[in-house]
Amino acid sequence: MPIVLASASKVRRALLEAAGLEVLADPAAVDEVAVKESLAAEGASPADIAHALAELKALQVSPRHPGKIVLGADQILDCQGRRFDKPESLDGARAQLRALEGRRHRLISAVVAMRDGHRLWHHSGVAELTMRRFSEAFLDSYLAAAGSSVLSSVGGYQLEGLGAQLFTRIEGDYFTVLGLPLLPLLDFLRLQGEILA
Repeated sequence: MPIVLASASKVRRALLEAAGLEVLADPAAVDEVAVKESLAAEGASPADIAHALAELKALQVSPRHPGKIVLGADQILDCQGRRFDKPESLDGARAQLRALEGRRHRLISAVVAMRDGHRLWHHSGVAELTMRRFSEAFLDSYLAAAGSSVLSSVGGYQLEGLGAQLFTRIEGDYFTVLGLPLLPLLDFLRLQGEILA
C-alpha cells in the first residue's frame, strides 16, 4: 500500500521514493499563512507551529484515504526570533538571503503520521545552519542560476544544489534541512510493518 503524502513538495516525495517507498501525493489545502499568523499571535513556538501545520495537513487528507498512512509535514525557519516563510519572488529571496547572511538560524521540520484521522506518530527535527557572508556578485549569480526553484524553500536556498555554497556550517540531520526527518520516519514505518525491518 502506498504512503500518502499530504504535500505537493517534490523534495519530500523524492526523499521518500529514493528510500524505496511507494508514494501517493495528495496535497492538503491549508491556508498556511493564516494558521502561522494565528498561532504566532497566541505565542506558539516555531516548533509548535511546524507540528500544528503538519498535523492539520495530515488530518485534512486522511479521510480521503481509509486505512492508509497519511504523512503531513511542515518546516519553519527561525532566525533569532524572526520567522521566515518561502519567498514569493526572486526579489523576496534576495532580501531574505541578505537578512540571513552571516547569521545562524534554525530549521524545524515536523512530520505527523495518521491513519483514519487518528495520529499514530509525530516527530520534529532541528538543524542549525550558519550562512556565510557573500558578495553582491555572488548573490546575483546564485539567484540567476538557481532561478525560481529557490521559491520552494523556506530559506530561499536549496542545500541539495547551489545553496550549499551559502553556508559555513551545518549542524543536524541533512534530511531535516530538506524538510523531512526521514530516518525517524523510516523507523516508525518499520515498526508499523509498512516497510521491511
